[in-house]
Amino acid sequence: QVQLVESGGGLVQPGGSLRLSCTASGSVNSIAAMGWYRQAPGKERELVARVTRVGRINYADSVKGRYTISRNNVRSTVYLQMTSLKPEDTAVYYCNAEVINSTGRQVNNWGQGTQVTVSS
Repeated sequence: QVQLVESGGGLVQPGGSLRLSCTASGSVNSIAAMGWYRQAPGKERELVARVTRVGRINYADSVKGRYTISRNNVRSTVYLQMTSLKPEDTAVYYCNAEVINSTGRQVNNWGQGTQVTVSS
């Protein structure tokens, strides 16, 4: 089992920046990848960015060139630097850890979510 604690959300004006952090605890050696998802009102949860333990990264097309994900394996922490924020980036952002359990099965662990609001 892995626990995830997020921080860094808030209110920002269009064009502004925010940095989200997520720290994992528990069975961190079983984490294969960490990432960020978001869910806007009335929409499905979607992948924003993901980084594997060996550093392979992928982004949603909508955030490429504006968001940067990074990971500190020693601290079991993943960061999401968001720049050039737009009102359509407004959502609850969730940290995710893909954990390989004792049977070899992948299980998703989620943080509690942090609100990001982009508005003037």
